[in-house]
Amino acid sequence: MDKLSPNEAYKADGLGHPDLQEEPLMVDLKKLRSARFSLGRLVATPGALEALKRTQTVTGHILYRHSTGDWGDICEADKRENELSLKEGFRILSAYTLRDGTKIWVITEADRSSTCILLPSEY
Repeated sequence: MDKLSPNEAYKADGLGHPDLQEEPLMVDLKKLRSARFSLGRLVATPGALEALKRTQTVTGHILYRHSTGDWGDICEADKRENELSLKEGFRILSAYTLRDGTKIWVITEADRSSTCILLPSEY
């Protein structure tokens, strides 16, 4: 897996959050007061990085959604499981659909030591 550099530049996709900056995109941690848990070390698989680049998706926006409890395209039962996972310290999973229809997952480990962006096929 490749480590995401905080200095990596991403093109804005029009879906960005005002707390996220562009050129280069960096998440201003002071502004992420609404984050519900720590993301830990950020990593991504090669397939996920390629999909994010291909669709010009702002990675910081995906991470913002995940860290603030917008679990994306998962069923209600999985959303409830994520809420329980926040309280009990279990793994957290979000799923998002990119503009070209590609699905990506974001998984934060139970101990909050790391968060991985990956394609479901890379799990």
